[in-house]
Amino acid sequence: MASRGTTETSKLKQNLEEQLDRLMQQLQDLEECREELDADEYEETKKETLEQLSEFNDSLKKIMSGDMTLVDDLSGMQLAIQAAISQAFKTPEVIRMFAKKQPRQLRTRLAEMDRDLMVGKLPRDLYTQQKLEILTALRKLGEKLTGDDEMFLSTNAGTALSQFERVSTDLGSGDKVFALASVEVEKAKQ
Repeated sequence: MASRGTTETSKLKQNLEEQLDRLMQQLQDLEECREELDADEYEETKKETLEQLSEFNDSLKKIMSGDMTLVDDLSGMQLAIQAAISQAFKTPEVIRMFAKKQPRQLRTRLAEMDRDLMVGKLPRDLYTQQKLEILTALRKLGEKLTGDDEMFLSTNAGTALSQFERVSTDLGSGDKVFALASVEVEKAKQ
């Protein structure tokens, strides 16, 4: 099961602690070497170190005020989105192109499917499912859809795709949706 960011949060905390230790050691070393440095060199080095500490403190304040841990309270929402994606997108190729934000490749795949349907190489139900996935992905990527494509979506969209549309719109940021789609790509590869 995925760590849901706990490993990354632990690593972030470790990096922050190491940065603080480094800056404090730098100040301590500076005080110990004070007599070996001339006054200007000492003051300049101390000033730079204190500026670094101030910047570090500002970063910590931002992290703490925004609760910017890599594991956040939205895990439940992420799970709902992940479920919606796994129900809405069944074609690993579409998930991969969506996760990698590749609208041109999605359009190329759609054109190939149109051709395959015409020559009888692709069954109508599979064509409909994959076209729905591609059009939904294109819409979420901010691509302009034709009137025919919009009509196709409204006529054929099922509950899973509608849920995906609603949940991903409520989320506000497509980046989390893309991140979850990436997880689905990895699952589909296994």
